[in-house]
Amino acid sequence: MPIRFLPPQLVNQIAAGEVVERPASAIKELVENALDADAHRVEIEVEQGGLRLMRVRDDGTGIPKEELPLALSRHATSKIASLDDLERVSSFGFRGEALPSISSVSRLALISRTQGERCAFRVTTDGGEADFDVQPASHPEGSTVEIRDLFYNTPARRKFLRSEKTEFQHIETLVKRLALARFGVGFSLSHNQRNVFDLRPATTQADTELRLALLLGGEFLAQALAVEFEAAGMRLTGWVGLPTFSRSQADMQYFYVNGRSVRDKLAGYAIKQAYQDVLYHGRQPVYVLYLTLDPALVDVNAHPAKLEVRFREPGMVHDFLFRGLHRALGEAKPGAGVGAAAGFEVAEPVAAQGGSSRATSGSGLYAPRPSTRAAARQASLPLNVAETLQGYAGLYGKPANASAAAETPESESAAMPPLGYAVAHVHGAFILAENREGLVLVDAHAAHERITYEKLKRQHEAGPVPSQPLLLPLRLKVTGAEAELAVEAQDALAALGIELDRAGPETLVIRALPVLLGETDGETLVRDVLADLNQHGHSARVEASLNAVLATLACHGSVRANRKLTIPEMNALLREMETTERSGQCNHGRPTWVVLSLKELNGWFARGR
Repeated sequence: MPIRFLPPQLVNQIAAGEVVERPASAIKELVENALDADAHRVEIEVEQGGLRLMRVRDDGTGIPKEELPLALSRHATSKIASLDDLERVSSFGFRGEALPSISSVSRLALISRTQGERCAFRVTTDGGEADFDVQPASHPEGSTVEIRDLFYNTPARRKFLRSEKTEFQHIETLVKRLALARFGVGFSLSHNQRNVFDLRPATTQADTELRLALLLGGEFLAQALAVEFEAAGMRLTGWVGLPTFSRSQADMQYFYVNGRSVRDKLAGYAIKQAYQDVLYHGRQPVYVLYLTLDPALVDVNAHPAKLEVRFREPGMVHDFLFRGLHRALGEAKPGAGVGAAAGFEVAEPVAAQGGSSRATSGSGLYAPRPSTRAAARQASLPLNVAETLQGYAGLYGKPANASAAAETPESESAAMPPLGYAVAHVHGAFILAENREGLVLVDAHAAHERITYEKLKRQHEAGPVPSQPLLLPLRLKVTGAEAELAVEAQDALAALGIELDRAGPETLVIRALPVLLGETDGETLVRDVLADLNQHGHSARVEASLNAVLATLACHGSVRANRKLTIPEMNALLREMETTERSGQCNHGRPTWVVLSLKELNGWFARGR
């Protein structure tokens, strides 16, 4: 075939293959255009999962009459004008491909009225970029884009679509993501003339709570920690679910970079690391996080649909995300709340390498407040025993004198600790305690395991990872790129307790490994570490392996089942839990304690009816 120019409509249809994967893709482009136009309200109407009709109406700035044909032309945009603009993109869209690409595979109508104009104007198109007929129309200030019969002229693409229900689920999920990106904008969504949700602009604390509850469920706020962390010119805000509030799938994970919803492997890796010690195997964390940084430090032009980004300093971003989330999860300790759902509080903000972090119970600035009835009960509950930290020594050796169980506090007006005071040791495994909210059940072994594990980690982190020379060095065949990476990362590997040399273009010699790992598979460990360094610029393989050894030591060194505890020992364990990081979960991610509120207890026995 001779080289020739492609027809404009075919060019647009090729572009549509990258931009318009399904109806939800078109909705994404249209809603983002509305947000870029400073809309305060966006209304989305869908019929038959988007195949028959998609209509997006906004009250934004609108498009002047003379620019309507340009809006439907390829590579025509008002959002960038130079390379400098491209390197600091702060808007959702910037390429000018969305509308012409969508119109090439559908019947599209655009109606718009700018602010202050007496009349709106309408233009329709079937993918052509010439001879646009602009006609007067009736419309309030703002714009409406109407898409009918998506993929009517590309039946092969239409065959790849799923059922009407599935396609609408993709649209609903997308609109949720956009609504979480802009709390100050109202959103409404309807399907087949049935209203799905109508969200007013969130201008107050109550409005923000309401939107989160409507989109993510009422339990999310009660089971989440608000995060606010700032350092090195970056800021992280949002909410992370408690480890006990996890899911089997990654369907409640929302991550935004400068307000743009993205799927970023680097961020996912950092978040996964932050949860590594507290999440049960196979479970997925829940989070809504917003990363803000200088637009010049992130490339949003890395994916045709702008679903992925590239960071100029990926290592710094990874460390920032991990440090902030790890601290937020670690600072969550048992505290005053409204039951098991919100029974966490956090210490004062702690400086972190030039930055500051803050995590608060419930939804942070929107944290639930203890009920007045709970506060009234606080003074009336008797304090059964005194705090006896000396009894804690019995967990490691001879039990303390059982007569201490009869001790009572000097004043019943003393403050009630968050986990209360022990009442009994049930079935040799569980501590039953009474606090101001009701009853607390603690898995003694799991709680002691976490306490011991955190102590071992603090001791281990006090110095560098000790390494042990191998009696017979291991020769490892790698690729040339891996060998180069190993040489470049020798200092980083040495800090992890791994010493190796390059013995050839594709050969490494492993001379030392971390002492605590014992008879570990050195070849597999080094290969995994190099793979992590190549993909993420950072590796937690050694740290994870060391933590696994420490976790095993903690498990064997913790109080076992059927070991009868005295009241002072149990109270000492409760006090230790209240000051230990991540004490809500054991080393394997299982919960260590739950609260049965007085409301629940009264309900079981029909009291007050």
